[in-house]
Amino acid sequence: MIDLYTAATPNGHKVSIALEEMGLPYTLRALSLSKGEQKTPEFLAINPNGRIPAIVDHAAGDLAIFESGAILMYLAEKTGTFLPASGPARWQVIQWLMFQMGGIGPMMGQANVFYRYAPEKIPFAIGRYQREVRRLFEVLEGQLGREEFIAGEYSIADMATWPWVASYQWSGVELDGLPNLQRWLAAVGARPGVIRGRVVPEPLAVAEPKSRDALVAEVRDKLLV
Repeated sequence: MIDLYTAATPNGHKVSIALEEMGLPYTLRALSLSKGEQKTPEFLAINPNGRIPAIVDHAAGDLAIFESGAILMYLAEKTGTFLPASGPARWQVIQWLMFQMGGIGPMMGQANVFYRYAPEKIPFAIGRYQREVRRLFEVLEGQLGREEFIAGEYSIADMATWPWVASYQWSGVELDGLPNLQRWLAAVGARPGVIRGRVVPEPLAVAEPKSRDALVAEVRDKLLV
């Protein structure tokens, strides 16, 4: 059995989608980021970086793994699925996985911070990251014009990239003029494993409804501490 430590973020959804797609049983350990549960000594013993997601595989001697890309590779190798065992096809998947880890995720994350959360709106910073996100989307557009999925066959590269691209509006970036990316976004989003994984964990209910501005302020304050 695998314990999944996660929260409802694109990085968290990568791993819940992978677990669902691979049919692996797991126990959900949802962490409240707003309460700082990712900074507790218990979780830091699993991931010293204090970030979600992380897993503990009890079938492998309580092996703990953090960093979403590493987790995806581990799960793919554990199941023998969604990552070729050798050859050029394997490196095709790995390079696009790294493209997400080093490009799509960090740039969209920065776009989110400056566009949504920063107490001071800095046009240069907002524009810089939004332009870079759009450029990266255009790279994906070209690749998806040649292949049905990012690395040819559906793989962990798609699982890693889809949750971020699906949140494009939160970054203030549009998909106009990117038909191949839109086609891929819809196709991956319709997969049963993706549908199940993207709601793990379920969004937290609040006792009293909060306005969008209040929710943004709450997240912003956590990001700036």
